[in-house]
Amino acid sequence: MEFFSLEQIQELARHYGYWAVFAGIAIENTGIPIPGETITIVGGFLAGSGELNYWLVLITAIAGAVTGDNCGYWLGRIGGWQFLLKLSRFFRLPDDEVLKAKTKFAENAAKAVFFGRFITLLRIFAGPIAGIVEMPYLKFLLYNFMGATVWGCIIVTLSYFVGKIIPLDQLISIIAQFGFVALLIVVGWIAIPVLVKSYQKNPS
Repeated sequence: MEFFSLEQIQELARHYGYWAVFAGIAIENTGIPIPGETITIVGGFLAGSGELNYWLVLITAIAGAVTGDNCGYWLGRIGGWQFLLKLSRFFRLPDDEVLKAKTKFAENAAKAVFFGRFITLLRIFAGPIAGIVEMPYLKFLLYNFMGATVWGCIIVTLSYFVGKIIPLDQLISIIAQFGFVALLIVVGWIAIPVLVKSYQKNPS
């Protein structure tokens, strides 16, 4: 939300309605870091206050998530690997280490695409990275749709009902904190085995 205040997001959602929900989450899932989830939460909140229709917010959120991830997937599939190699060489990372990371993600791509929607940052990059590791498209499409549906139902329904009880900014903060904690868990799950293996090879 660095570039948009909550008031601006609410104004966008009120003015453009379902199109704002669709475009917001679609652009975010393409790989562009805008507050798409926040726009979806605001959409559910406005549905709870009677300004929008719950079912239309839910459908547009799911459709936007699926569309955005598909765009991100093909961007990653077409040119993402070469871009990643250039980026890794800029930071002087060995190509074989980058290849190992690609293989590791490919092994867990389905989980990343499905659960990534609930995790800060991974929600933005899961689609492009799935394309980079060349996850089979039909498999990606299935997990993408299932993940988008579960995510949409939870986020829209939660903001619809809970938004009637607590202030909108507090609701957004709680969901953001959950996503950040989930990110820390994922980082720990990846980093701890690497650190342990490194220590075992080079004990002090």
